[in-house]
Amino acid sequence: MGGQGNSTSRGRTTASGSSMVRKPSPAVYRRRRLFLGAALLLVIALVVGGFSLAGAFSGSSEQASSTDPAAGATASADPSSQASPSSSAPAPTPTPSPTPTCNQNLVTVSASTDKAAYGPEENPMLTLKVTNGGTIPCEVNIGTSQMEFLVTSGADRIFSSKDCQAKSEDLVKIIAPGASETANFPWSRNRSIDGCQAVEAKPGGGGAYYIFTAKLGSKASPKAVFQLN
Repeated sequence: MGGQGNSTSRGRTTASGSSMVRKPSPAVYRRRRLFLGAALLLVIALVVGGFSLAGAFSGSSEQASSTDPAAGATASADPSSQASPSSSAPAPTPTPSPTPTCNQNLVTVSASTDKAAYGPEENPMLTLKVTNGGTIPCEVNIGTSQMEFLVTSGADRIFSSKDCQAKSEDLVKIIAPGASETANFPWSRNRSIDGCQAVEAKPGGGGAYYIFTAKLGSKASPKAVFQLN
C-alpha cells in the first residue's frame, strides 16, 4: 500500500507540473494584444491632448497680456518714458528785423535855393530834400547814383550834376518817420552837357529866371524858381 501511495503522489506531481507549463491559447494572446493596443492609444491621446491644452492656455495668457488695459495704462502713464524739455537749453536770441526800404509813394523830394534872386557875382546853393512820410523808419538811397540837380530855362537844358559827376556812389540812410535828409550843391552858373564836354556859353543874367528840379531815382521834386541878375 505504501508503494501505491507513492505512485499516486508522483502521478499528481507529474500532472500538476504538466498544467503549469501549458502555453496560453491564441485567444488569450489576441486579448492581450488588444488590451496593450488600447492602452497605447489611450496614452498617445492623453499626451496629444495635454500638449493641445497647454498651447491653448499659453495663447490665452499671451492674448490677455497684450490686450490688458491696465498694463497699457501703466506703460503710458510711466513718467520716466516721457520726454521732458531740458531746462538747461539756452533760449534762442531773436534776430532783429531788417529795416525796410521806404515806400516810394510815401517819400517826398523837394527842391529849394538859399535865395530867390542872385547878384552877378553870387552862385546859387541848390538843395535837395528827401522826407519819409511813412509811420516807420525806412531806408533811402541818397547817394550820387540816385541824385540829380537839374537847372533849366524853358525848354533849354542848362545844367545837370550828372554830366560831369566824378563818381556814382550809393549812400543808404535810415530816415525816421517825418524826418528828412538834405544834400546841397553849389552851382557855378555854368552850362553842362552829357559827357562833360566844355561849353563856352554862360547862362544869361540880367534878371533871367531859371528852374531848379531835384531828382532822387524816379522821384522828382516840384519846380523851384530863382532869378539871376
